[in-house]
Amino acid sequence: MLALAVALPAFAADAPRARTLQQILDASPAGDWRPLDADNALLMEMPGGQVVIELAPRFAPAHVANIKTLVRAHYFDGLAITRVQDNFVTQWGDPHAGEAAARSLGDAAASLAPEFTRASRGLPFTALPDGDLYAPQSGFADSFPAARDSRRGAAWLTHCYGMVGAGRDNDPRSGPGNELYVVIGQAPRQLDRNIALVGRVVQGMALLSALPRGSGALGFYTEAEPKPPITRMRVVADLPPADRPALELLRSDTPTFAALVESRRKRRDDWYVAPAGRIDVCNVPLPVRERPASEAR
Repeated sequence: MLALAVALPAFAADAPRARTLQQILDASPAGDWRPLDADNALLMEMPGGQVVIELAPRFAPAHVANIKTLVRAHYFDGLAITRVQDNFVTQWGDPHAGEAAARSLGDAAASLAPEFTRASRGLPFTALPDGDLYAPQSGFADSFPAARDSRRGAAWLTHCYGMVGAGRDNDPRSGPGNELYVVIGQAPRQLDRNIALVGRVVQGMALLSALPRGSGALGFYTEAEPKPPITRMRVVADLPPADRPALELLRSDTPTFAALVESRRKRRDDWYVAPAGRIDVCNVPLPVRERPASEAR
């Protein structure tokens, strides 16, 4: 009888134990973190809690400016979540958008030129070492997941979990930011370069991802279903200092972030038998933490 060879896990038993993610973060110097950009951050209040969104003016400056105009005019106050599609998006805005009863946009633009990509030249970019299915290269810029095509000179944000975009109709100019959505499921990267991504949720994702799913087409709530209300939205910089979220984000251009990426590519903690040795841009954690009391303003 022939003896069968048994395949063993493809790493040595004496391989050095890598630091855990928490150990890496605990050892990080203060300079590897940056405060939440209050001038480009939104606080959305709902009956169930708060959501903090950091905007990305480096990628979508006109959309970010338009959204801030809407927020400062109290456009979103009293509106509602209109759509929650399982494993896809949570969307909010005016349920009567496009109708005679639609809320006025005030001084905000009703249409904007597409900001689906931007020039890659001059953009600080931390590239991942692994390939990407949807782009020649993926990585991070300003702590946002991104991709780029250096040959074409273009870069763009990627549709990872927690990313916020401006919903639109077929006309590429029809998404000025009065309807916003956040990715709550597996990354729909096919949407990259087809919608203006304007930022990401840095706190409160559990609130948006756990909402009841809409029973209408594409997850929209029907008339018979209560729509989760939005109490108000504010630009964080417009709030009194004591009311601002005291958050800081790990910079993606630091040795700490590089160590974090490598620890996730080659996980060697007790549970893992076979480290993947690769990582996707949407699987890299983007840590956010409360600012130390000594630094909070």
